[in-house]
Parts: sequence; C-alpha cells; structure tokens
Amino acid sequence: MKLSDLSKLFFFLIIFLNFSKLFAENEVDIWKKNSNNDTIEEPEKQEKKIPSPLLNKNIISTNKIIQEENPTEVSNALLYGIWDPDKYNFELSMWSNTDGKNIQKTISRINKMKLSETAENILLNTLFSYSYAPQNLTEKEFLDIKINWLIKNKKDDLIEQFLIKNNDFPNKNKIIQYLVDRNISNANIKIGCEKVNFIGKDIKDPYLEKFKIYCLIFNNKKSQAQLLHDILKEQKQSDKFFDNALNVLLGVSENKNTKIKDDNLLNFYLSSVTFPNFKYEPTDKTKKSIWEYMNSANLIKIDDITDKEKIENIEIAANKNQVDKSQIFKIYKQIPFDLNTLINAQTVYQSMENIEGRALIYQKFLLSDNIQNKLDLLFLLKDLFKKDNLSNVYTEYLSDRLKEFEVKKIPENYLNIVERNIVSNKSLNQQKIKFDDKTLHRSKLIRYFYERDYPVKKTQKELDSIYKKIKRNRNYFYSAKDVAVLESLENDGIIIPKEINHKGLSENYNIPESLMDLAEKGEKGYLVLKIVEIIGEDEVNNLDPETIYFITNLLNKLNLTEFRNEILSTALPLRI
Repeated sequence: MKLSDLSKLFFFLIIFLNFSKLFAENEVDIWKKNSNNDTIEEPEKQEKKIPSPLLNKNIISTNKIIQEENPTEVSNALLYGIWDPDKYNFELSMWSNTDGKNIQKTISRINKMKLSETAENILLNTLFSYSYAPQNLTEKEFLDIKINWLIKNKKDDLIEQFLIKNNDFPNKNKIIQYLVDRNISNANIKIGCEKVNFIGKDIKDPYLEKFKIYCLIFNNKKSQAQLLHDILKEQKQSDKFFDNALNVLLGVSENKNTKIKDDNLLNFYLSSVTFPNFKYEPTDKTKKSIWEYMNSANLIKIDDITDKEKIENIEIAANKNQVDKSQIFKIYKQIPFDLNTLINAQTVYQSMENIEGRALIYQKFLLSDNIQNKLDLLFLLKDLFKKDNLSNVYTEYLSDRLKEFEVKKIPENYLNIVERNIVSNKSLNQQKIKFDDKTLHRSKLIRYFYERDYPVKKTQKELDSIYKKIKRNRNYFYSAKDVAVLESLENDGIIIPKEINHKGLSENYNIPESLMDLAEKGEKGYLVLKIVEIIGEDEVNNLDPETIYFITNLLNKLNLTEFRNEILSTALPLRI
C-alpha cells in the first residue's frame, strides 16, 4: 500500500473516532436533560447518590438511613454511639422531636440514683444507640451527656467499645485520661500503658503525652522516651516536676523534687515511684483517685494506732468506696483493750469515743462463741456504723457474717432481720424459676419473654392449654400482670381466646397522660428515659402490678419489644 493511502486511511480513522465520541456524549446528554418530552423517559432503576451521615465506623445500614431520614437535611450530622439503633427498634431520629433540655434534666435526676440492673441495661441500650442529637442540643452537648455517664458509672468496658467504634470525637482526651487514671489507681500500670494505643496523633494533651512517655520507660524504651520528652519540652508542654521525675527514671540524675505533687494522679504516682522513703498522709480533702491508688499500692498504713483523725479519714474513704473496707476491720483489731473491758464491752462502749466503741464491739464479736451473742453484737455494730453515717463500710461485712450461720440454729426472733440483711450476690435472672400454670403470669407462657426465639406456635398452644385450666376456676381474677401478658402476646401476633375480655380489663388501669402523649408523638428515646426514671433503684419485680402494666403497654405501642421482654422476664417469674 502506498504511503499516501495510509495517510488517507489514518485521516478517516481520526474523523470516525471523534464522531463516535461526539455521538456518545450527545447520547449521555439526552439522559441528563430535564425534557418535558414524554417520549424520553429516565430509566426507573437509575441509582441516585444520596449523602449519608458522617459515621466514625461503617456499622449502620446505609439502606436504613436512606429509608428513615431526609438525606439533604442530615448529610453533615455526626453520630456517636455503640449500637445500631435497629437492634432495639429505634431510629436515628429517636430524639429529633424531643427538647434536649428535657433530656438533660431527666438524665440529671437519673444520675442521682443507683439504678437497678434492669433500669441500667435499658438506659445503656437507649443512650448509646446511634442517633441524631435532640432539639436545642448540639452534637457535642449530647455527646458530653454520654461520656459523662460512662465515666461517672465507671463503665470501663463500654468506654473501650466506644473508643473502638468512634474514631474521632470532641473530648476524646477526657475519656482516655479516665481510662489511664483508672488503671493507675488500681496499680495496673501495665494495663494502663496498653490504653496508650487509644492516644492518636490527633490528640495533643500534655497529661496523656506525659503518660505515654512514662510508658515507654516502663517498657524499657528509654531512647524513644527521651526523644518524645525533648519534643514535649520544645512545645513548652512539660514542667519542672515532670522533667526531674523523668531524669530519675532514666537514671540521669537524683530526684531534685522536694515536694510530693498531688494535683493529679499521674504526678502523685510519679512522686511515689521517684521519691526515696515515700510517705504521704491523706486527708478528707484528698482526691478519690489518690485514695484508690494508695489502697491498691498498699500505701495506707497506720503507724500510730492512737491517731484517731487518720483512722476517721480512712473510715470516710472506705464509706465512699475509695479504700478497701476490710482495712477498717484490720485497724479495729489493732486497737488494744484490757480483758476486763472486753468482758464488759456491751456496757463500756457507751463511754468511749465512736471509733474505740466500734473497735471494742467488733473484737467482742470475734471472741464470742454463742450465736445469740454474736447476732446481738453484729446488729449493735450495725447501729454504731449507722450513727456515724458509715453504713456502707459495714453492709457487706454484716451480710457475709450472717451467711455463715446455719438457718436452723438462728433464734426465731432473729430470722426475719437476718434475712433482710443478707445481700444476694445472684441477680434475679440467675435464680431458678418456678412455674404455676394456675396463674397466667406465672405459667410456662412467660418463657416466651425470656427465651430468645421461643416458637410462636408453641406459645399459642400453651396459651390455649393454660386457658382451659384457668377457666375451670370461676373465681379466677385477671390481674394487671395477666393483662400485660395478654396484650404483649397479642401485640406479637398470638391469638387471645375470645372469652377473655382483656381490652375491657385494661380499662381498669390508668396510664399517665404525659407518658401516653410521648408515645403518641413517637418520642421513643425520651419515653424510655422516663420509664428508666420510674423504675429507678427498684428492681422491676418490686414494682406494683399497675406500674408494670402501663410500662409494658407503652412499650408495646412503640414496638420496643426487647425492652418489654426484659421488663416482663424480670417482673413476672416466681423465683426460688
């Protein structure tokens, strides 16, 4: 072929390719136009890009977000939590219709309670489900509520889960410092240093940087520690006390610090490991974390058993759970009494100072071999602790001693008081259940609520069978708990016998209008908080039947079956 022919062929190829490209572009443009021509239709299944909320971890179903929310309004929302909201039948918008100031007030009241196991579980699962912030609260303010609750209640495992599932968030340094301090206060430095991994490059916190440097020395990486320390000094984030302590630990110089620093736990810990002949006298103003560290590190010692002020400070710390309560009884054993005083202890103690009086009665108890005398002394000692507002020191000790007695040897007049003062280590859900098929809410039907994936067909057969037994009793009374069971079963698709007019029975029980209003507005999150507040410190089995009824009724209305089942499985069974 001639060269000229090749040139022509090449020319035509270029024209053809450009024309094809132009045609392709025009074809795409047809689909981009918003034409009113009915003959040109947009493909029905064309994908549309929808911005999603900014999640720290990709754990929430994108489809669920798209279905539930208007993406144009929440594309910049930041979500912080642990659980997918779908796990408990919540939505990302569970707080969106609620005034955040009301949530703050409710949480503030809840924080003053020692929640029961059930109430705390429900609160946790609600508060730490991923969601948008409520009205009148910024995302940071809502996050602070969550972080502060975790720290206040010492939920270390949950805090680690939160850190793992949320890469970056405001006040991250606060929650990591809490973890660090918890491990220092427990004298678990090795574990504390493992938490250094949570300190990313994004966190510039002098306290955490100092601890990171100390951990490098602890793990025998002194050259790296020296390098980081130099950087910290260049940034003017170090201080003279830390510089001196670090030089001691690096073996560069002797300790030049002249005063123990107790302004924070890290400085106090560094003092304890760098000061020769370390000695520190805590007072009632000493920080709780320092008390805890001294207790864990066995630094609490009584050199002078007559120093009543120091003993009193230790008693107060033990009552606040800052010091191991067994320390108090070890101190009491050291206080000397002569034989005549011990013999007449139950008369003489009244003329003594409070600490000596408690110590005397305690020693008298240890020497007694008669059950009646032992019980008399144990309950006298209870009164003496209560008198000085130190009951928390003694409750567990009393319970443990009472458990040691054989029930058949306990005098009859003490049986009830002994039973009331024994603290059970078993949760309700660990105790055995006794079924009674003559009473609906105690029958084997209730297995449906606490055995996961219990067959609906089997439940239907059991209901029909149990109803046949119950209807033979013409005097049978359907209680509020019975009605709660029937409504819950019906809510889940189980057919209730027509002869049972449970809807008529439900009219006998009132539901607070304020709670009903929240349910009708769909304020799931806030309603659950109010339920947690109602349960409070009581375990659910101690609530009155009417309260159990209206709680389960409300949870059924919002289809919060996980929480309903937790309530019923705690409230209904007869446990032995």
